[in-house]
Amino acid sequence: MPLNISSIKTSSDGAWEGDNPLNYAFPLLIVQTTLVLGVSRLVAFLLKPLRQPKVVAEIVGGILLGPSALGQNKNFLHWVFPPWSTPILESVASIGLLFFLFLVGLELDLSTIRRSGKRAFGIAFVGISLPFAFGAGVTLILRRAIHEANWVSYGQSLVFMGVALSITAFPVLARILAELKLLTTDVGEMAMAAAAFNDVAAWVMLALAIALTGNTGNGHGLDHKSSLTSIWVLFSGIAFTSFMLIIVRPAMTWVARKCLPEDDILDQAYVCITLIGVMLSGFITDLIGIHAIFGAFVFGLTIPKGSDFANRLIKRIEDFVSTLLLPLYFASSGLKTDVAKINGAEAWGLLVLVISTACAGKILGTFLVAMLCTIPVRESLALGVLMNTKGMVELIVLNIGKEKKVLNDEMFTILVLMALFTTFITTPAVMAIYKSNHSSSINTQRNHLNHSKSWSISSDNSTTSKFHILACVHGPGNVPSMVTLIELARSTIKRSILKLYTMHLVELTDRTSSIMMVQRARKNGQPLVNCFGKGKKARINDQVAIAFEAYAEASKVVVRPMTAISTLHTMHEDICHVVK
Repeated sequence: MPLNISSIKTSSDGAWEGDNPLNYAFPLLIVQTTLVLGVSRLVAFLLKPLRQPKVVAEIVGGILLGPSALGQNKNFLHWVFPPWSTPILESVASIGLLFFLFLVGLELDLSTIRRSGKRAFGIAFVGISLPFAFGAGVTLILRRAIHEANWVSYGQSLVFMGVALSITAFPVLARILAELKLLTTDVGEMAMAAAAFNDVAAWVMLALAIALTGNTGNGHGLDHKSSLTSIWVLFSGIAFTSFMLIIVRPAMTWVARKCLPEDDILDQAYVCITLIGVMLSGFITDLIGIHAIFGAFVFGLTIPKGSDFANRLIKRIEDFVSTLLLPLYFASSGLKTDVAKINGAEAWGLLVLVISTACAGKILGTFLVAMLCTIPVRESLALGVLMNTKGMVELIVLNIGKEKKVLNDEMFTILVLMALFTTFITTPAVMAIYKSNHSSSINTQRNHLNHSKSWSISSDNSTTSKFHILACVHGPGNVPSMVTLIELARSTIKRSILKLYTMHLVELTDRTSSIMMVQRARKNGQPLVNCFGKGKKARINDQVAIAFEAYAEASKVVVRPMTAISTLHTMHEDICHVVK
C-alpha cells in the first residue's frame, strides 16, 4: 500500500514502539546523508592517485547511488530513497547549492576580468560562441533521434544545449590549476581570466534560458502570453542585478569596513545580515521567475573581494556547505541519472557525438584564438583543455533543464556523462601536455627570485660576503623560535651579510579561502611561489611576512619573503625548487 505523504512525520517514536525510522523524514535524511558522504569519500579516496578534483568523485558517487548502480535494487530505492523523500532531500541540497553559488560569486573578482585584457576576452568569447554554434547542430540531431525531445521549441532546447556545451566551471578549474601548480603561471592566469568571463556569460545565458522556458511545464512551446512573460522576467532580472550592483554593493562595502577583526559582536551581527541577504536574494529571483541560485550568485558579487569580512564568511560557510550539503545535491542528481537509458548503438553514438562536439568546440576555439594571440602551441593546447572543464556548474544547468522539462531522461544522462568525461580527462591531459614546460617555468621563477628586489637593508662594506638562509615556517607561531635560531647562526658569521629567504608554507585544500589566497598570490607572484615583496597591499593579510619585515628593519638583514601554497604531499617540492 503506498505511503500517504501527508501522513509523514518528522521523527519516530523509536524501535521499541514498533516504528521503522526509515518511514520518518528526519531519521531517513540522516541515513541518506551518511550514505552519500560515505560513498563520495570512498570514491574520492579511490580517485586520489589520478589527481581528480573532488567534484568528479561526488558526481560518480551520486550516479552509483542512483538507478545506474545500487538503485537497480528496487528494495534499496524503496527503503533508502523512497519517492516521498525526494522533495525533502532536494530542499536540503538546494540550501547548500544556494550558498555554494554565493561562494562562487564571492570568489569571482570582477576587477580581475577588467584587468585581464583583450586576449582573455577573445579566448572566452570564442570559447563560448563556437561551442554554442556547435550546439545548434547537436540539438537538431538529438531532437530527431530521441523520442519526446521535441516537447519544447527548438530555440529553448538550443539555449540549454548551448549553455551546457560552452560553460567552463570556474571553481573546478581553479582547483585543478592549484593542484597542478599552474595557477600562478601564465597559462593559469589566462585560463582563470577567461573562465571568469565565461562564468559571468554562462550565468547570463542561463538566466535567459530559464526566462525562455518559464512556461514550458505543459510540454508546449512558447505562445504569445509566455513570450510576454519571458520579456518581463528578463527585464526584472536586469533590474534586480542593477539594484544589487548599484545599491547593495556599496552597502556591503560599508559592512565590510565596519566588520573589524577585534569586534566579534559586530562581526556576528553583520555575518547574520549577510546570510539573510543571500536567502532573500534567492527568494526574489525565484519570485521573478529566475532560479534562486542566480540571486545568491549576484549577492556574492557584491561582497568586497580579499577583505577580512569575505575571508570570515568563507571560513564559516565553506566547510559546512561543501562537505555536508553539496554531496546531497550530487546524490539527488545521481538519482535522476540512469545510464540504462542510453540503450543501443544509436544512443551510445549520440553520447560520443555530444562529447566530441563539446571537446572540439571548446578546445579548438580556445586553441585557435590563443595561437592568434602568439601564445606557444603547447600552452595554447593546454589552455584549450583547461577551458573544457565542466563540473558543478554544468550539473546545475542540466538539473534546471530537467526541472523545466527541456531535457528528458536520456538527454539528461548523456549530458551528465559528457560533463563527467570532460572534467575527468582535464588533469591527465594537461599533465601530459604541460609536463615538459613545467621545469622551465620553475627555472624562470628561480631566476626571478635571485634578481628581484627585497626589503633590503644594505651594508656599507661592499667587500663582505652574503650568507643565505632559507627559513620555512607554517604560521606566525613559528616566527619567534625561527628568529632565535637565525640570530644564533648570525653570531657565527659576523663578517657576512645575512640574506634571509623566508617561506611561509600554506596547505592547499579544497577550501575557497585557499584558492583566493593563490589568486591574490598570482597578482604579484611567480610560478609556484608568491613573492610578497611588491607592495604593502599584497602583504596586508600575511602576518608571517609582516613579522619578518619588522625583523629585517630592526636587525639590518636582507629579507626575501615568499609564500608556497601546496598540498602537504608536494610541499617539499617547492622547498627543493627554491633551494636549487
